[in-house]
Amino acid sequence: MGEGQKAKGKKTQLSPFVSFDIYLLLTRSYLNPWHQPYLNMANNIQAIRGMHDVLPEQTPLWQYAEQCIRDVLGAYGYSEIRLPIVEKTELFKRSIGEVTDIVEKEMYTFDDRNGDSLTLRPEGTAGCLRACLEHGLLHNQVHRLWYYGPMYRHERPQKGRYRQFIQLGVETYGMAGPDIDAELILIMDRLWKKLGIRDKVRLQLNSLGTIAERIVYRESLVSYFQRRLEQLDEDSLRRLEANPLRILDTKNPAMQDVVAGAPELTDFLGDESRQHFNAITAILDDLGIGYELNSRLVRGLDYYSKTVFEWVTDELGSQGTVCAGGRYDGLIEQLGGKPNHAVGFAMGMERLLALMETLECVQLASSVDVYMIRVGDAAEQAGMRFAEILRNEIPGLKLQVNCGGGSFKSQFKKADKSGAEFAIILGDDEVSRGEVSIKPLRNNELEQQNMSQQQAIEFLQMQID
Repeated sequence: MGEGQKAKGKKTQLSPFVSFDIYLLLTRSYLNPWHQPYLNMANNIQAIRGMHDVLPEQTPLWQYAEQCIRDVLGAYGYSEIRLPIVEKTELFKRSIGEVTDIVEKEMYTFDDRNGDSLTLRPEGTAGCLRACLEHGLLHNQVHRLWYYGPMYRHERPQKGRYRQFIQLGVETYGMAGPDIDAELILIMDRLWKKLGIRDKVRLQLNSLGTIAERIVYRESLVSYFQRRLEQLDEDSLRRLEANPLRILDTKNPAMQDVVAGAPELTDFLGDESRQHFNAITAILDDLGIGYELNSRLVRGLDYYSKTVFEWVTDELGSQGTVCAGGRYDGLIEQLGGKPNHAVGFAMGMERLLALMETLECVQLASSVDVYMIRVGDAAEQAGMRFAEILRNEIPGLKLQVNCGGGSFKSQFKKADKSGAEFAIILGDDEVSRGEVSIKPLRNNELEQQNMSQQQAIEFLQMQID
């Protein structure tokens, strides 16, 4: 027997170290047609790492939180602004600062066909301010604005930190006093209460002072760290000359002792900065809003001054910051505008939703009120017509009609799975009598009833809020 014949008769052996998917690919020519689905599964295109889907069972919680946000911001007179996802790269270099992790490591930047350097927005403040300057919204005006949408940072994905994440941003312009700083804190306090998580978040406050005050502080801080170079990690050494305040924000446990001994910025604040900060805390004290003073709290972006704050939680492990913001008066001039005042905050929605899910603070109603079962040719046509009548007569009714046919048993299973409160059952017999049958799916105290279509409308009007 020749070598070819031997090989032909030899069975394929599956090594324990080769996965089943790889085995299928290696033996493609021997596969029967029934194997093809497994090959297709192995070759399916998946979402980009760190960019996730929000599935239908998850969206009701998102929608609930989004509606609460709109309600609270509306109660304070804030208006929505909608901004582009892509901006010129220079906008973020000038606003965020070139010596920051965002600009150095995390931005999604590319050249378009015209050779312009463009970037998927890593945050919203710079784009919002760019829009206000471009459209002349800051000339002798005050504005309270909010925006909502995806941001992009090429970070290591983990729970609560993604490469595409949804962010709420709130920005105010043209108001210098501490009352607007306090108002932003009050907005979040009200939102936490509305969402049922107020007792699980804490407010931390600090003041970064003015740019002039920080220059003096910076010299003292650099001098302190230069005497302890052997204790600094690689990131801190890199930031020492360009942005030493960022060293205070390090998450490296080995750096905590050297950071704890560093000079405190509060010792370098002038009278005006102290008065501004004390006025904010006085408002919060008067309204009973608890807070913690955190002298090591610095924001990760270069444009902040005076007030900075964070809402933090102990329920999400290392990703404990739920909302953060502060004042950034200097950024407007930095981007080419006339000197003006600005303060705002941003909140990552994924982290907020993770906190809400952890606390199980919201029980949401089903997305379906009524499910219609149709059995028979006459019922198929009459049911669709009656469904439209119900939607006209009962505004806000969430009615799902079974489509695609199926037995009564299979349709009833779908009705139960939908989460609906009631099933409307329509067969050819009911059509001939001008009736429908209504069966409660969640309330055992109510019985199934046959009734006219008009009676069904009146019944559902009373039962469905």
